[in-house]
Amino acid sequence: MYGLINKAVKGLVVGQFGADAWSRICARAEVVDDEFLSMEGYEDKVTYDLVGAASEELGLPPDKILEAFGQYWVEYTAVEGYGDLLDSAGDTLLEFLSNLDQLHARVKLAFPDLKPPRFAVTDEDEHGLVLHYYSDRPGLGPLVTGLIHGLGKRFDRELEVSMSRDESSGDPHDVFAIRYLPRDGSAS
Repeated sequence: MYGLINKAVKGLVVGQFGADAWSRICARAEVVDDEFLSMEGYEDKVTYDLVGAASEELGLPPDKILEAFGQYWVEYTAVEGYGDLLDSAGDTLLEFLSNLDQLHARVKLAFPDLKPPRFAVTDEDEHGLVLHYYSDRPGLGPLVTGLIHGLGKRFDRELEVSMSRDESSGDPHDVFAIRYLPRDGSAS
């Protein structure tokens, strides 16, 4: 993964738990240099180790850390110079999710070694949609749940998200059922 991801992990931890917590997490993960370069590629293991160490240090399950990071990532990328790129992907949640593969194709121009996931939207109606997430990186479904909630905030839309795993196809992947909630917060 690129350093931009690890910088965002650091930003989330320092912002919510402080610099001392980040230092302890780095020590647990055996990360000596935490000044990640945004455009530099790092082994996926570094990110997974940071999440594991954060789980131990903060007493939170890894999936909760990944979900919090997903929400944070939407805000982080918007203020770290990628706001225009995010804006170009769509004016609604449906448009944005439908354009994720094209968004990643554009990001790949700046990050040539990027190995982005793939997404597909199905079963869209006035009550919600289904998002299919295909990735070679295991265990990141909770991160996508957080991303979806972060995008819900971006598009001022309350959402209910449930994740399942589709092993029946020749291409196993995570499936996210996304329901739009009415403005009063009750399920539609």
